[in-house]
Amino acid sequence: MTRTYDEIAGAIRYIAAHFDEQPDLATLAHEAGLSESHFQRTFTEAVGISPKRFTELVTRNHARALLARGDSLLDATYDSGLSSPSRLQDLFVKLDGMTPAQIRRLGEGLRIEWGVFQSLLGATAAAWTGQGICRLVFGDAAQPAEFEAQLRQDWPAAQRVRDDATMAQRIAPALLGEGRLPVHVRGTNFQVQVWQALLSIADGAVTTYGSIAHLIGRPGASRAVGNAVGGNPVSVLIPCHRVIRESGVLGGYAWGLERKVLLLGREWQRMAA
Repeated sequence: MTRTYDEIAGAIRYIAAHFDEQPDLATLAHEAGLSESHFQRTFTEAVGISPKRFTELVTRNHARALLARGDSLLDATYDSGLSSPSRLQDLFVKLDGMTPAQIRRLGEGLRIEWGVFQSLLGATAAAWTGQGICRLVFGDAAQPAEFEAQLRQDWPAAQRVRDDATMAQRIAPALLGEGRLPVHVRGTNFQVQVWQALLSIADGAVTTYGSIAHLIGRPGASRAVGNAVGGNPVSVLIPCHRVIRESGVLGGYAWGLERKVLLLGREWQRMAA
């Protein structure tokens, strides 16, 4: 255990000091004195993400700090060790769902269409960035004033345009299980891992928090998985209703157990048809 800690701690220090060189797996394994396969496995098991993913996260955080203080996109790109602004843009879209320019300006230049309407799940509110649905809520959270306030908090500099009819038309088929909509969400690296795992659950299937924890390589993180599931900003589209307790009990749901039963019931009905 001590040796593993020393190997991984040394690799983390190396990445933190040399991320601007974008060290590859071979370089990191050599620094740790391990084979590439052994290092990849050991690092991923200890940290919860791959060495490449960790390097991306360190690079992204450095670039974010530079952009926030007003550095140009080009300066942030090259100071982060990336070859072109397009690589920095890919990095931010992959982890944040935002471009570097949008992060620097906190959503400035982004047009968000939103609306409030009635669906099979009752009062519903949704917002669309042009790249995908960024928020989808139900019940009390779908009150217009509350929903717009949350959008303002998430995207303070974005232009917000209300269009109830268009949003109802856009979201209704997906709520009925007729096709999928793209999503445009931001979250921590851990949350993104959990949400990606949720997207892998087949229509009509269910899983448990523990199973998701194992799937993302964090078997002891069931409680953290539960928090990430609860933080899902686009319920139904990222299907957190398909997660149940280890005992087989349906468990809670942010939007009420009735909605969870309704969603699962409709999926099971489609599977049986």
